[in-house]
Amino acid sequence: MKSLALLCLLVVTTPVHAATPEQTYLDLRDRYIAKFSNAKENDETFKQHDAALEELARVLRGVVGPITIKSLPTDGKSNVDTLFSGDSGFGHLDGLGFASEGDKMQAVVTTTALLKHWLREHREDGMPQEIGAAFKSDRFYYQAIQDAAFAKYAELPIIKPASASAAVAVLGLRGNGGLKGAPQEIDVVAIKDDRVFFLANTEAVKTAEIPACEKVWNQMTAKKAPRDAMAREDRAMDAYTRCFAKEAPSQRWYAAAVKKAQSELELLLSR
Repeated sequence: MKSLALLCLLVVTTPVHAATPEQTYLDLRDRYIAKFSNAKENDETFKQHDAALEELARVLRGVVGPITIKSLPTDGKSNVDTLFSGDSGFGHLDGLGFASEGDKMQAVVTTTALLKHWLREHREDGMPQEIGAAFKSDRFYYQAIQDAAFAKYAELPIIKPASASAAVAVLGLRGNGGLKGAPQEIDVVAIKDDRVFFLANTEAVKTAEIPACEKVWNQMTAKKAPRDAMAREDRAMDAYTRCFAKEAPSQRWYAAAVKKAQSELELLLSR
């Protein structure tokens, strides 16, 4: 009897560990994904879907906290913009999303816990699992926002503020077709106080194609191997962007690109 009484006392007094705010959000998100991915698409379903996204945004505001980014709306929405698993763009980075008119400038704010979970979810897509490596990968900038592919052309040497634990800026080109050209998008991502800040500016800077890299591109595309045209173009693109990253610091527009990246970082972290 004493043993039974002691067991009952332990059951009553042992604390139950509550789910973290991030896990509460993820559980809710996953329930909605299961619901809508198996639902018949009609007006009522779409109405419920919009309401679900609004609820997720409300939960995220509690997880992330108040956010103000100059030149962007103050009322963040869910960066996850579809809960239908078969939709294009499914699986964007979980966080509060902020966008200018026309989506020329987009920001996402999340937590390191949600970021790590998201990286694990995209492991099979080739997403690096270490945060620093992910921030240097074009896969991160492609899959975190929008539905358009992203090609990373170069990293830009920004100065990390003492208040930030990480800060990376990349120059690239985004689109639904060919990704070879003069990159004009600058993306900046930083971590401060366990929050992750990501800003993408699709028309941040004017650059120009580099003759030496055009030569590399022409040489690579002229090769007959591999026979698969897409694989051959992928190899040519890899060689082209490697050349671009090497030659970019000597270009006339480079200093302006670095300055713009630094100002975007300060915009993100200024409070």
